[in-house]
Amino acid sequence: MAPWTHLIRFIAEEDGQIHLGQINPQEHPDIGLSAFEGKKIAAKLITGSIFDGQVIEKTLTVSRLLAPVSIEDVPIIRCMGLNYRDHAAEANMPIPDVPVLFIKPRTALNGPYPAKINVPALAQDGSSDYEAELSFVLSRSGRDIPEEDAMSYVLGYTSSNDVSARTQQFKNSQWSFSKGLDGSCPLGPVLVSPSAISDPHKLRIRAIHNGNVVQDSNTKEMIFSIPQIISFLSQGTTLEKGTVIMTGTGPGIGAMRNPKVVLNHGDDIRVEIEQIGTLVNKVHYE
Repeated sequence: MAPWTHLIRFIAEEDGQIHLGQINPQEHPDIGLSAFEGKKIAAKLITGSIFDGQVIEKTLTVSRLLAPVSIEDVPIIRCMGLNYRDHAAEANMPIPDVPVLFIKPRTALNGPYPAKINVPALAQDGSSDYEAELSFVLSRSGRDIPEEDAMSYVLGYTSSNDVSARTQQFKNSQWSFSKGLDGSCPLGPVLVSPSAISDPHKLRIRAIHNGNVVQDSNTKEMIFSIPQIISFLSQGTTLEKGTVIMTGTGPGIGAMRNPKVVLNHGDDIRVEIEQIGTLVNKVHYE
């Protein structure tokens, strides 16, 4: 047995049950696109949980990809606002002195294709928006974590989309409601261990809307690094195992474009991150 490096959660063709699996990144360098294109995907079974799972030789076939972490594993989703230098410049806003935090509830958790982004009635007003983001999951709980130890708390990295209802956001100085709607945090398609990422602070990240690249940045643009984020957020605060932390977005969000770009019913929105893959979702207006 060996620890996993590229973990997926999926429903297997063989038994219709939910499993954890290890994919071969050489066979499927972008598991999200492989699933979207209907390619046959085999995964080695992972026994245990996402936190202690071990890869065994038994192989199952993927019927449907799910978010790599389940709602039962995630106590909360903590999010960074205005954490990219190029996005701050786009918004004509000063570089923050400390990380800007808002929160999504775990009920916002969503998965990759075929899961859809369900836009509720209050956001069907031309203000539904995307934000391509690198997210990571905490491997253990901690409090008052020093920066030099922070990376040891990272379980893995994944692609994510901070789906936002801009009308509601701009009504309020607190962003949690406008960004915490059910299904507003698609994650996936894979959780990649730190051992398989060369440098999380040097990854190209793009958002692609209906085939058009609308965001194209790099995680080197992050104002606050992952160790800085973990250390800051853990001051006097227990960060629980399984917490998802979204690290912010680059320029090109729909609300800042001219003309504006909106997530409309039937749209295709993708988040592509180097060394991780593509999170694909269709948009559905409830």
